Amino acid sequence: MTDLFEATSPHDPRVARGADGLLAAFNAAGVVDAADVRVAERVAALGGEDDDRVRLAVALAVRSVRGGSVGLDLEALPDLSQVVEEVGQRPSRDALAWPDPAEWAAALAASPLVAAGVVHHELGLVYLDRYHRLERQVADDLRARTALGPPQVDEAVLAATLERVSGEHLSAEQSAAVVHAARHRTTVLTGGPGTGKTTTVARVVLALADQFAPLHERRMSIALAAPTGKAATRLQEAVAEELAALGALGDGPGQVATPDSMTLHRLLGWRPDNTTRFAHDRSNRLKHDLIVVDEASMVDLTMMARLLEAVRPESRLVLVGDPRQLTSVGAGAVLSDLVAGFAGHPDSPVVALTENHRSTEQIKALALALRDDGPDAADGVLAALRGGTGEVEYVETDDPVTALRARITTAALEVRTAAVDAGPAAAIAALERFRLLCAHREGPYGVQVWNRHAEQWLAAELGAPLGSAWYPGRPLLVTSNDYALDVYNGETGVVVPDASGRPRAWIAGAGAPRPFAPARLGAIETMHAMTIHKSQGSQADEVVVLLPDADSRLLTRELFYTAVTRAKERVVVVGSEAAVRAAVDTTAQRATGLRQRLS
Repeated sequence: MTDLFEATSPHDPRVARGADGLLAAFNAAGVVDAADVRVAERVAALGGEDDDRVRLAVALAVRSVRGGSVGLDLEALPDLSQVVEEVGQRPSRDALAWPDPAEWAAALAASPLVAAGVVHHELGLVYLDRYHRLERQVADDLRARTALGPPQVDEAVLAATLERVSGEHLSAEQSAAVVHAARHRTTVLTGGPGTGKTTTVARVVLALADQFAPLHERRMSIALAAPTGKAATRLQEAVAEELAALGALGDGPGQVATPDSMTLHRLLGWRPDNTTRFAHDRSNRLKHDLIVVDEASMVDLTMMARLLEAVRPESRLVLVGDPRQLTSVGAGAVLSDLVAGFAGHPDSPVVALTENHRSTEQIKALALALRDDGPDAADGVLAALRGGTGEVEYVETDDPVTALRARITTAALEVRTAAVDAGPAAAIAALERFRLLCAHREGPYGVQVWNRHAEQWLAAELGAPLGSAWYPGRPLLVTSNDYALDVYNGETGVVVPDASGRPRAWIAGAGAPRPFAPARLGAIETMHAMTIHKSQGSQADEVVVLLPDADSRLLTRELFYTAVTRAKERVVVVGSEAAVRAAVDTTAQRATGLRQRLS
């Protein structure tokens, strides 16, 4: 709730011309914009509400949802008041005339909007009805799955499966997670980077398939899913590799076919007539007996509600993710709410992996330092950065352009050379070796500027202009779902010329990479650099994290942690000590009531 705007002119579209009362004052201060004001005015007019305080609460609730919260936390507003007071040339805290909290709550309790169920005031939050219903539905569906009781388990078969999948690569806590999944209809598998979540998922798939076949006299229908195409592809590849190593991939007894992997949107079934509903819902359940959802931290409240209503009550559901990562772009913080909400439950669905099996010990140490919530956490992170000797490198500089030009040029040239000389597979492999991650889209530390830098440096290295926008070796990022082409948000690719020299966009989605004529692809961006938000669900051998100035409002511990944990072999952090401290000392806060409903 601290991202305020400052109008640049009276014609700024964020200015609500004609507004009055508290809405006008808070709009002038940059607390709510025109869209928030207009929604509040319209809702109040339809519901017969003329109390200025309630209208302001509705506008702030709309703004809260846009900021990722599910509702408005009235108790958190003093922090917002302080921010307004500190921003120059805006009304002071006193001039804004914040309503008295007790009187504000009383006005809400007496509001016809609350009586009509348009607005809800519960658990300390002011909700818009849609998000109140979604949050209650998620809690109710999860409790309903638990109320069904534990599934039937053949203990002898489970013991045999554990013997089969254990070996030297399965730790005691991973084995315990497999047993937990066998004995629960819902499993929330959490863990940081390198804790073996995918290794465990593959063994969970096999254990549940072994349990299913004798009871139903058919093979289990399994679906793997993730919020983005890239994450879905990585999940399928990793699970298939693990199953193959166990000798469990195939059509014979005790084996499973390669599970289908897809985005959550594709799993639920796209509807051309509705952007928030899907083909599969409570009246048309998914057919699958087991559904595994990876990168669950990216799943917002709306998508989780749609998933839970589409899963058959008797089906197994496994949610996998790291609650320390960035939360979803949409409203809610579902994974972290599940972990906190089920804490202390006698039969909690949450099982955590804590032991790191990754060989990159320095990246492990940095990630652990970023998970430390102590008062000296920033000192620990800086020590891990400065103590790196290969896997972790820290570049303290005020001139990132000079510091990064050689690295970025080399990486871009490798992709270009592979695209021209070796073909799409080599080009995509080269692309996965290096990633530049930025917090911002715009500005001197944003992806747009750094994509231009990379193209200029590449052209200088080649000694000639790149020519067409679809130049060979151009790295691509899909930014929205195209159901007709079966291309999904988050998938990556490279431009590779065909035999006649015409450019083709090779997109690495689920399965083998596929070529497309550039004109067929709409929502595509250049990806010499990408935002940290967009990087979720992907990994690269070497990751360069470009931190913005310390006063950036996007800098949070979750953002920094997510960026660092995209690296498989090497991470380079570029930025000032002040930026590192600002990131570590700032924790993203989202107002939700789900954890209270579950606990």
